[in-house]
Amino acid sequence: MRHTISVLVDNQPGVLSRVSGLFSGRGFNIESLSVAETLDPTLSRMTIVTRGNDQILEQITKQLNKLVNVVKVIDFTEGEFVEREMALIQVKVDDANRSEILGIVDIFRGKVVDVCPASYTIEITGDEGKIRAIIDLFRPMGILEVARTGKAALSRGSKKEKAVKKEKQNESERLERGSNG
Repeated sequence: MRHTISVLVDNQPGVLSRVSGLFSGRGFNIESLSVAETLDPTLSRMTIVTRGNDQILEQITKQLNKLVNVVKVIDFTEGEFVEREMALIQVKVDDANRSEILGIVDIFRGKVVDVCPASYTIEITGDEGKIRAIIDLFRPMGILEVARTGKAALSRGSKKEKAVKKEKQNESERLERGSNG
């Protein structure tokens, strides 16, 4: 089964290594990994996509929660969430396919971010299916290079608001424990 996991962590060196080590130590491949600072510069959000059975993933989630630098772990697999990925696709262009490429970019609501005499670099944002579809359309024209960001994901609507409140509460408790220890 495919799992999208959000891990809120302290923004410190070595945290990514410890988190990814839990996955590799249990034979799980990380299919997609996206990490960035949150609004709070002391925290980062990791979005991890992996495949595996529910029992082992539950064990990994529990062990992630035990790591000192982990503030919160959410497995989005069972809840509603929004996910997006961004891709840069460099495609060969010539007089014969130039307008067709621009038409595809327009249909997919993408942007041409670089123009050279023999290629365009296109930026496209969407879910995995949208990215795959535009790559499939460009493949016969000649894709020179592709760079993908990996998924970013957040809970939908009111669940998100509840999670933010809980996140703040957990952070306060963690800070309290730190000052008492």
